[in-house]
Amino acid sequence: MQALTRVQQQLYDWLVSYFEQNQCPPTIREMQEAMGLKSPAPIQSRLDALELKGYIERSSYGRSRNIRLVQERMPAPKGIPIMGAIAAGGLVETFADGEVEYVPEAFLAAKTSSHEMSKHFAVRVRGDSMIDASITSGDVVFLKKPDDPKAIKNGTIVAARVEGQTTLKYLQRVDEETIRLEPANSNFLPIDVNAEEINIQGVYVGSVRGLI
Repeated sequence: MQALTRVQQQLYDWLVSYFEQNQCPPTIREMQEAMGLKSPAPIQSRLDALELKGYIERSSYGRSRNIRLVQERMPAPKGIPIMGAIAAGGLVETFADGEVEYVPEAFLAAKTSSHEMSKHFAVRVRGDSMIDASITSGDVVFLKKPDDPKAIKNGTIVAARVEGQTTLKYLQRVDEETIRLEPANSNFLPIDVNAEEINIQGVYVGSVRGLI
């Protein structure tokens, strides 16, 4: 079986995820939007390549939702690891070896370059302290490991670990010694911590809702 290019692999991974969630093929428009493209032409080209290489079959050209995955040729799942569950105001539960789930890289294809994909991971949200930032309980949030935590700008959403607990909050530097972790929900209070006692584990990149 021929190898796929990066953009072909992104589309194929997204197709696999879509079939798993919806049990039916997507439309061209759905694929176009998922890949962040302004024209359907690149999608048609990538579908032609996937069919030529034996990854998909199309029943009738000109019809919507005409794609079928060639199941016996599907590769082993790959993607961005879901490392645990982060409560928006609570603990991270680390999964045991062998229990790590993966989110297809296609979910981040339009937001990051392929060579930086390995710097990303995901966590499930538990709690509602970030609801005004459109992050609700059950969402899967994508995070990027920071190259330089001290260079993170005020107002950035981060996963911050303090005294053995990790929380998802806005970061605000009060002064050189104090960092404030602010919720996006008026029912929660901000948390002030010593800058030397905080570990920024990840910077928020995006989120997806409805993953089981």
